[in-house]
Amino acid sequence: VALRRPERLHPLFNSGRRTGVVLPSPGRPGPSCGGREVGGCIVNDADPSLVAQVAERLEAVRSRIITAGGTDVAILPVTKTWGVEWCFAAHGAGCGAVGENYAQEVAAKLAMPDRPFSVRFIGQLQTNKVRMLAPLVQVFETVDRISLVRELAARVPGAQVLIQVAPIDQPASDRKGGCVIDEVPKLVDDARSLGLEVRGLMAVGPTDGGPEAARPTFRAVRSLANRLGLYECSMGMSGDLEVAVQEGSTQVRVGSALFGERPPFTTTVR
Repeated sequence: VALRRPERLHPLFNSGRRTGVVLPSPGRPGPSCGGREVGGCIVNDADPSLVAQVAERLEAVRSRIITAGGTDVAILPVTKTWGVEWCFAAHGAGCGAVGENYAQEVAAKLAMPDRPFSVRFIGQLQTNKVRMLAPLVQVFETVDRISLVRELAARVPGAQVLIQVAPIDQPASDRKGGCVIDEVPKLVDDARSLGLEVRGLMAVGPTDGGPEAARPTFRAVRSLANRLGLYECSMGMSGDLEVAVQEGSTQVRVGSALFGERPPFTTTVR
């Protein structure tokens, strides 16, 4: 089956390429849109010191990807619980999108006109939050059930989505989202029939067992994506990205490796 590359390239893939991150040249912090008011205070979109910090860490992550054999892997900075200034720093360092997990945080932090980067929602998504996120999110990566597909089709016609696959052989009682792998083809068909643009598959590795524990799931998800003619595979995070790259990930979702220890969640924009 020929892999179906997305008809509309998401801004994460800079200039139509799937390299994901374009690191700025030394002394060039990247694009800035000036200051803007967010949550009652003025935010400098691309603080040079933050841009430099993120760019340096992006380069380190890119080196890990290359060492693992990856040549065409996008890096999605995961900015959940981080203030909006870090989103703009990631953008200034060359990232066209950020990943967010919490609907309330997206609404509080990123509801602004002329935002220069896109948002990919990567957290568990409740159907009653779709309406809130509809005008703010460009790609929904955690679509895992028909009720969510129907809500997206109603609220966000033509939405770009990834189908989340649950870790294989994981007991239902331990599952924190994801469609059972055997049921994914039907969910893909249902999503397409309702007008959604299925860009690919997404997976989260098991929380126990170290990076190698994720390999069977990542391998199975890449294999399924190939059979379904889907190109994108969003697999791998800071702790297991090497395994994900080796198994065919096209995007890794990286938070702590870029920003450090994550602050506690709050809906207040810092």
